[in-house]
Amino acid sequence: MLKRFLVKASFLVSLFALLLASAHAQDEKVIVIGHAEVAEAYDPAHAYSPTGGMINRATYDTLVTFPDTDASSIEPRLASSWSISEDGLVYTFNLRTDISFANGDSIAAEDVVFSFNRLKNVKAQPSFLTDPIVSVEAVDDATVQITIAEARPSFLSELTNSAFSVLNAEVVMANGGTDAADAAETDAAMDYLDQTSAGTGPYMLESWSPQEETVLVRNPNYWGTAPYFDRVIVVNIPEAATQKVALESGDIDLATDLSPDQVVQLEGNDNIGIFRGPASATHFILMNRDPEIGGPMANPLVAKAVRYALDYQGYRDLWAGSVTPGTNMWIGLQGAYGQDKAISRDLDMAKSLLAEAGYADGFETTLSYPDFTFNGVNLSTNAQKIQADLAEIGITVNLNPGEVQVSLEEYRNGQQGFAYWFWGPDKLDPVDFLEFLPGGKVASERTKWTPDMASQEILDLIAQAKIESDAATRTEIFNQLQDYAQEEGAFAPFSVPAVQTAFRADIQGYVWHPQWSLDVALLSRAE
Repeated sequence: MLKRFLVKASFLVSLFALLLASAHAQDEKVIVIGHAEVAEAYDPAHAYSPTGGMINRATYDTLVTFPDTDASSIEPRLASSWSISEDGLVYTFNLRTDISFANGDSIAAEDVVFSFNRLKNVKAQPSFLTDPIVSVEAVDDATVQITIAEARPSFLSELTNSAFSVLNAEVVMANGGTDAADAAETDAAMDYLDQTSAGTGPYMLESWSPQEETVLVRNPNYWGTAPYFDRVIVVNIPEAATQKVALESGDIDLATDLSPDQVVQLEGNDNIGIFRGPASATHFILMNRDPEIGGPMANPLVAKAVRYALDYQGYRDLWAGSVTPGTNMWIGLQGAYGQDKAISRDLDMAKSLLAEAGYADGFETTLSYPDFTFNGVNLSTNAQKIQADLAEIGITVNLNPGEVQVSLEEYRNGQQGFAYWFWGPDKLDPVDFLEFLPGGKVASERTKWTPDMASQEILDLIAQAKIESDAATRTEIFNQLQDYAQEEGAFAPFSVPAVQTAFRADIQGYVWHPQWSLDVALLSRAE
């Protein structure tokens, strides 16, 4: 199976090398990126994956954004300025008046209204991001007013998510789109938007062959500084080893998913540039709280035993530069929950908890996970280590690797009882951690850990965490919630691997970003 896959990947790389040569012959500036694709859609109302975020960063714009290099502040994008009412409920955005969509149409407030309402009403994966919004209204052609249900200090940072991309309403409607209340049943624009973007970004989507390649071309009507490359080709190469070979041979210009040991092998190669840095994706185990799905894993004592059984230092040794998380979600931006509070391996404690749960002799279970490499981390390698770790406390784990999209669908539908996944924050704010607590999307939908399973005291803390703006109080609330998650949670976070990327030495402008990972519009080639 692996040999057949590598042959296919090699063929794809060779194919795009030919395309690259052809493009150069036409004096077109082209970059080819090797990437492990994780994408179910490019339609912003449906796209909710790492690759979707990267592509939509290039093809669309949001009202506000982060700086190119970090998430230290909120900056204007389509909105030139904004104001917030004293009660924190009404946000008024003034749109830039010098911006056009890729087809030349001027952007207007009604495009924002349509895009946000469509996102909400199609009820796809990212639609939950609109939950805080009560209404979106066009005050005039250049002014948009958004009303939210309750004060939410994180709201501006949430609007940077590419799900809030602004689309050309007229074009989308002409191709079957609608923002009506019944859009979940009547909107038919997804197929169109998966092949042709309708945004204001520096690039336009020319084509997408799922699990093969994505092609972007420069937007001739882009309102900002034109990107260097005329064409960006993102080739799906799931295997890190194949990405490395393709990069060394010059078939690709940039490899996004190399493993730490492969990067070490590239050191000293004058033709290759290397980036290493902290990442934001937490690798975790989920344990479904529905006994019919999770079996023994539905028991909170068993989940706690799993947390104590994991060999955290071992995962750090596997993936150089990784850290052991102290929580279910990486919130290092806040710095509230130090590593000194993180769980350490304690096999005696794990066995004691299993015995207390009625499983002194252990049990047998199945671990589901997507079989691929992402950001240089091979999930099968981690799955095998999880299997070995839990065997030490008497839990026999059968591995169930699956095709990415199939496994992803099962995960999102809450059909997996015991599974291994990773999570990159949707909101670069501590409130994203609440998704892993009762009432949050991940907890409720993926693990059936619902509010009725939590005390009123915890539910009150969760409610307060959503609206609290005082920094010190906020830190204390999140500390309490993270203590609760380590005691009672349905998840076992075990690693935040570093990110390592390599590229041809003549590629300039590479920046890793915790929100969209890679902004291809910043890339150029030394001449």
